[in-house]
Amino acid sequence: MQQQNWLLALKTSLPVLFGYLPLGASFGVLFSTQLDYAWWIAPLMGVIIYAGSGQLLAVTLLVAVAGLTQVFIAMLLLNARHVFYGLSLLEAFKGAGWRKPYLIFGLTDETYSLLTSRARSTDKPREQQVDFLITLFNHGYWILGCGLGAWLGKNLTFDATGIEFALVALFIVLCIEQYKVLRSGFTIWLGIAAGLLAIVISPASQQLLIAMLLICVALFWQYPAHKYRYPTPLTKDNNIDAKANDQ
Repeated sequence: MQQQNWLLALKTSLPVLFGYLPLGASFGVLFSTQLDYAWWIAPLMGVIIYAGSGQLLAVTLLVAVAGLTQVFIAMLLLNARHVFYGLSLLEAFKGAGWRKPYLIFGLTDETYSLLTSRARSTDKPREQQVDFLITLFNHGYWILGCGLGAWLGKNLTFDATGIEFALVALFIVLCIEQYKVLRSGFTIWLGIAAGLLAIVISPASQQLLIAMLLICVALFWQYPAHKYRYPTPLTKDNNIDAKANDQ
């Protein structure tokens, strides 16, 4: 059973591997070429901070010699969306024991998408172990990418133009998986509309924050009336229970 859990978590996390390695490497290259620090500090940031956009922003702030207050506010605004991720997984993480703090810490955009889109059985302890392993694998991919990119940036000269598109491609794949589970295009169109509206009404430096606020307001407004239309991913056990209820 333990081996099956490891294999399931590895298989589920593979799409993130192909996104995190090049994206983490792009951060590592940027870190090692823009800052006069030892290359190993980049993967250390991956261990402690573990936030792709946050780490990229941190490089910019460190180059600009920003104060701690400015760094704190910038990081808070950039990563505030993770609060909503955690709220939606309160039941899934309940009773996870020693794994729970790490499950909360490792809840990135990509990990959240995998945990909420994969099929689940009624064996909650097993599912929490698989969630933990998926989170652990994803974290390892990110640390490896950060370290590899930082080492290459210190020791090799190459053109890394376009490497950042790996994150865009990864989000497209995860978005498709979410659509298959939700069976509704509402959230996709909401994200597109909010992004376009933010571009029109706000300056470039605030577009991400404005778009996130618009999405949160719309989701809070529509959720009470539509929460029952989003089906739970069916597993073999759940499918049997559903058929029994229908009869």
